[in-house]
Amino acid sequence: MNLTEQVQTETTSPRRRTVWLLVALGLVLAFVAVLAFGLRPKTSTVLQGRPAPDFELTAFNGEFNGQRFSLQDMRGQIVVLNFWASWCVECDKEMPLLEQAWNDYRDQGVWLIGVDYLDIDSEGLAYLDRFGTTYPNGPDIGSRIFQDYQCTGVPETFFIDREGMIQHVQIGPLTQPQLYGLLDRLLAAETEG
Repeated sequence: MNLTEQVQTETTSPRRRTVWLLVALGLVLAFVAVLAFGLRPKTSTVLQGRPAPDFELTAFNGEFNGQRFSLQDMRGQIVVLNFWASWCVECDKEMPLLEQAWNDYRDQGVWLIGVDYLDIDSEGLAYLDRFGTTYPNGPDIGSRIFQDYQCTGVPETFFIDREGMIQHVQIGPLTQPQLYGLLDRLLAAETEG
């Protein structure tokens, strides 16, 4: 190799490295952007104001044991769909409150439906017994309902109006004023409309 070829190779080599480095960096950044887009949180609150996904649940407790519930069959009723688990410490705070609301509102066309998420049936039933829960509850086989509602964890509660629209999503435990306020508002909407 003569001196001119050697100088030309040495001057193009750093340029090539810079170009390849920029191309590689661009590919890495594109990969990270695609990954970040796919990992952004999918939260149940995006369902608020939209039609509630239909669900089917077979109750495993009390007077409702073995009865099948679906949102489609409950059209015309207000539905409070609550996701819980026996291992969920935060669920302990709202379970007695939900039972009280069931007793106070069931005669007004309000259904409380509990969805036991990622639990063993015997543990879930023992949990319901511990709180004296009488409203219908059932296991979420394969986590289908949890996924359809884009839940982020437990407890999580969906307030569905008589037309099947999600009017409120509560992530975390409910308080008594909040729960009763939402139910009163859904019931009042019926008389206004």
